Amino acid sequence: MSGLRHAFKEWAVICKALAEGRQAIVLRKGGVAEKTGEFQVEHPRFWLYPTYVHQQRDGVTADILPLLEQAETERPPEGIVRLTHFAETAGVYHLHNLAAALLLGGMHSWSAATVKSRFEYKHPGLFVLPVRVYKAAQAFDLPETAHYAGCRSWVELERELPTDAATPVLSDEAYQEVLNRLDRLLKPTALA
Repeated sequence: MSGLRHAFKEWAVICKALAEGRQAIVLRKGGVAEKTGEFQVEHPRFWLYPTYVHQQRDGVTADILPLLEQAETERPPEGIVRLTHFAETAGVYHLHNLAAALLLGGMHSWSAATVKSRFEYKHPGLFVLPVRVYKAAQAFDLPETAHYAGCRSWVELERELPTDAATPVLSDEAYQEVLNRLDRLLKPTALA
């Protein structure tokens, strides 16, 4: 593996759930500042960039609340972003049916109300990214610059960060089961 320069902004609690292998999918509507106005997978490999701004206690399932508290407790000092994990995705599902989005309930940490709200925002739909998450050999503390601010999914870091000696959070078999379950629930024709 080589280094990565791009990061994907996500609630800190979701980054924590991904880092612990409690989920291996990301649900996304898209940030207000998306280049095309709609979410796109701009980079198949990316750092997980924990955010705290829009994270909500009632936005996640009850079983994940201890992780929310832990993410808040471990929050880096003001003006610092801490990158510890990165992910790879091979594709994206674009869901056009709320029932399909709700079928994924046991595979992510959003509450059903959050799924419904995000699905219905502006244009109905939701994106699902299966992600293979890796723990970096070291944590990186970077200054949180104005360039990183805003409601966007993707940021380009000021420098490439090394990913050598990273370890996968889930085994090959466990990750394959996530992919198989997505295919069973969403049907392969939904993969864009």
